[in-house]
Amino acid sequence: MATRQNSTNGKPKSPRIQVVLPELICEQLSILATNESRTVSNMAKVLIQEGIKKYFEKEEQTPITKNTLNTDKFRDELEKQSVRRLKRAPQRISYYKKSD
Repeated sequence: MATRQNSTNGKPKSPRIQVVLPELICEQLSILATNESRTVSNMAKVLIQEGIKKYFEKEEQTPITKNTLNTDKFRDELEKQSVRRLKRAPQRISYYKKSD
């Protein structure tokens, strides 16, 4: 299970995991990280993200989260809207205070 720590300002840090790698894979990961100007930890994160994405694509599933659902719903609503062109430059809107 991933552990979550708190930073010095009290905010929670991202979850941490430990992975034991064979020597060869660790060396290959270091080479990839150097080639991409990343840290080894960041390179591992990127490769894990890509692997998870490919796994779900292969299984024809999507990792469903509340955030994903909201984003997908918002994007779908935007794509349904028709494109409208302005006929002229926008006019300035004047606001009037109600008199008592």
